[in-house]
Amino acid sequence: MRRTFKCYATMLKLRLLTWDVKDTLLRLRIPVGESYAAEAQAHGLQVEAEVLNRTFHWAYQAQAQRFPNYGQDRGLSSKQWWLDVVMETFRLSGVHEDKVLLPIAEKLYYDYCSNRTWELLPGASKTLQQCRQLGICMGVISNFDRRLPEILAQCGLQQHFEFVLSPENVGFAKPDKRIFLEALRISGVPPPLAAHVGDDYMNDYRAPREAGMHSFLIMTARKTDSWEAEVPQEHILSTLTDLPSLIEKG
Repeated sequence: MRRTFKCYATMLKLRLLTWDVKDTLLRLRIPVGESYAAEAQAHGLQVEAEVLNRTFHWAYQAQAQRFPNYGQDRGLSSKQWWLDVVMETFRLSGVHEDKVLLPIAEKLYYDYCSNRTWELLPGASKTLQQCRQLGICMGVISNFDRRLPEILAQCGLQQHFEFVLSPENVGFAKPDKRIFLEALRISGVPPPLAAHVGDDYMNDYRAPREAGMHSFLIMTARKTDSWEAEVPQEHILSTLTDLPSLIEKG
């Protein structure tokens, strides 16, 4: 059965605006497989980038299923969680020398905390500045790990946000609505005066609505057939710069 959602016939009044980060405000400069292949080559290994792209997704999905939320309840740190993903990515690609893989994994872990790896999406900085000028409190709700504040700082975005919530500092991840409820609690804003912006239907559109918030979905190149019938056009942003004209301070 098709669900219906309230459409915005007038400016949406907000006191809190939360943001996803990856593929909403920031994106990788090059695909994971290419950066992994380049680092492997620097250590004398030849592995095809396309192969590494595939094996990364296999390793990541398996790790996320086995140790959700970066394995916090199993005593893992997010750094160890990621080191294991990187090393398994290479093992699945046919490289098994752990003495070589560990320094590669360590280097990649820190590379992915740098603005050499991340770039702003078109309109991200301008949109954040305009929303901030409206006087609306802004925060981040992301499933990224503890490196996120440093990434935001390196990319010149940290100053826009009052808080950054992630599975490591809250204890649960999107699409669990409790991470959105925590944002409402610490900001002291009631759900009808809050909205979330992101690129993932379940994590960034449905989940905040389960917490009583509004939400906007960024249109991406992903296949949208599974959700497009459920999302009113008024809730879809073809570009980030569309957002400021739709909201005002409540």
